[in-house]
Amino acid sequence: MAETFDLELVSPERLLLSRPVEMVTIPAWEGEMGILPKHSPMIVALRGGVIRVQEGGRESERLFVMGGFAEITPTRVTVLADEATPVAEVSRAEAESRLAEAESAYAAEANSAPDVRERAMERVQAARAMRDAATAA
Repeated sequence: MAETFDLELVSPERLLLSRPVEMVTIPAWEGEMGILPKHSPMIVALRGGVIRVQEGGRESERLFVMGGFAEITPTRVTVLADEATPVAEVSRAEAESRLAEAESAYAAEANSAPDVRERAMERVQAARAMRDAATAA
């Protein structure tokens, strides 16, 4: 039997997942990050993207997150997501609507401070990732 660690994925609304898994891939700001048992401890910021869970040697679950944080220890990964949805439930129409709103908000911030524009661009990127996840589902 393959070695496992505990994965817990929490959104503001509910606990979405809590069980032992073999591997999880998360959309960290630094890039896609694969986590196995005994990983070095760290806390990472998440961007909008898909979390992939592996159990029994295969991908068992895919969840879309809009952002958040992950705390990683050698025996546990806790994801605190701003918003999380199973990829199968991500609506392409909702993603397109969010993308249009985010792009409009970004355009409206043309003369704003750099940090305001950066946050607006993060929302655009998360909405694009949501649209891509909906297309791939």
